[in-house]
Amino acid sequence: MRIVKNYRNNDKLRESLNRLTEKTFGFNFEDWYKNGFWNDKYIPYSIVEDESVVANVSVNIIDINDHGVLKYYIQLGTVMTDENYRNRGYIRTLINDIFKDYGEKADGFYLFANDEVLNFYPKFGFVAAKEYQYSKEVDVISEKTVISMPMDNQKNWQKLIKAFKSNVFRGGFDMADNFDLMMFHITGYMQNSVYFDKQTETYIIADVESENVFIHAIISPNPVSIDDVINMFGGQVKTVTLGFTPADSLGWTVNEYFEDDTTLFIRGFSLDDKIILFQTLSHA
Repeated sequence: MRIVKNYRNNDKLRESLNRLTEKTFGFNFEDWYKNGFWNDKYIPYSIVEDESVVANVSVNIIDINDHGVLKYYIQLGTVMTDENYRNRGYIRTLINDIFKDYGEKADGFYLFANDEVLNFYPKFGFVAAKEYQYSKEVDVISEKTVISMPMDNQKNWQKLIKAFKSNVFRGGFDMADNFDLMMFHITGYMQNSVYFDKQTETYIIADVESENVFIHAIISPNPVSIDDVINMFGGQVKTVTLGFTPADSLGWTVNEYFEDDTTLFIRGFSLDDKIILFQTLSHA
């Protein structure tokens, strides 16, 4: 048994990680890697036996702009053990190694746990925390101006990357610099969730279902308000929900956020005085 870290360019170990991830969660990282979006901010910590990954906890370096203050957080993700190697303490070993490497560097750690392991993470000093989601009913009278911009080709990827590099839009609690993690979602299962407004050069990552719009992120090189973005979707929109924390909560309805089989755990910081939601596109 040995711990191996940050091996994305090791074809054999990366393929083994992909196999275990596919078996455990039903997806893998190969397209993300081949498309050039897997960088040094996603770092697998793996137990390797006989040149195969049998357990893993990944470090996700997440810089958060918290109402103008930059925070350096570590999100733990892709926590898994092959069924033939469970109950050997491998996850405990990996988490402790991560704490050793980042405990003095990070402003805090967090993760999203499923219901089966709610009693596990408190053993490492994690505590359950609440998130809050912002939504409102709207009455839009303007015409729809956004067009769908499918993220299924390099040309559209490069346009979005260029916009991100000059992005001026900021929510209240947003990822500050991890476009590569966003691209994991956008070039995967969310390829058809990207919209573009030509006049303002604004990209909106959103799920649109009839009269309801769920906005995951706004990327624009020009100043644009959330209300401006809502108007871009035209008069069909009646309800808007945000997958991030707005900089200004005025006019929004705030409710405690619940997700099936998912609990936020934090370590080393507190959210008791914050009405925030970790950006949906920051989940790893």
